[in-house]
Amino acid sequence: MFESRPDRDAEVVFVGRSNVGKSTLMRELTGHTFDTGSKPGVTRSPNHYDWASEDFVLTDLPGFGFMSGVPEEQREQIKTDIVRYVEENADKILVGVLVVDGKSAVDIIDRHSGEDGAATAASPEGDSGPPDEVPYDVEMFYFLRDVGIPVVVAVNKMDKVDDEDERLNDLCDRLGLHPPWKQWQDTIAPISAKRGNIEALEESLAKLR
Repeated sequence: MFESRPDRDAEVVFVGRSNVGKSTLMRELTGHTFDTGSKPGVTRSPNHYDWASEDFVLTDLPGFGFMSGVPEEQREQIKTDIVRYVEENADKILVGVLVVDGKSAVDIIDRHSGEDGAATAASPEGDSGPPDEVPYDVEMFYFLRDVGIPVVVAVNKMDKVDDEDERLNDLCDRLGLHPPWKQWQDTIAPISAKRGNIEALEESLAKLR
């Protein structure tokens, strides 16, 4: 089900854990309406959308990480399929958008990194310990960069965050980006897709297209 990629010379891929709001964000960017919901894992295969021209496509890749009711084996297969898709199409992918939940991303990263979350996350050279010792979000951030794809982190649901600067500084720290976050405004894009506030992401994408 990962074989349906349109024949386009330019692509932006969207990756992220389930339930971080990728589908809502895609709806805001493209105007298309499609399945969203509180049930994780609604998107199981890539969804492709034309954007701006016939030679440009946006791709919403399936959510990864823990999904209630989805067996671990299936979750790992989804992650493997995402990695394979990105590797096979890396020369056509202009940018990877890693969508994270601004309210919970730092806590999730710390929970999967052990007590010293920032130290572990800042140098994810491999996964020598338990399968999720390097959190999926951090692993995906470095994977995209390692295959030569510029990354924009769309920090969604920021309308639910009290101290935006503190939260974004903490996220940068976990990703190995030296805070303050405002020096990474081409990489860190705070948004609220449900409220239609996605200007920061659009500006970052415009610079990389």
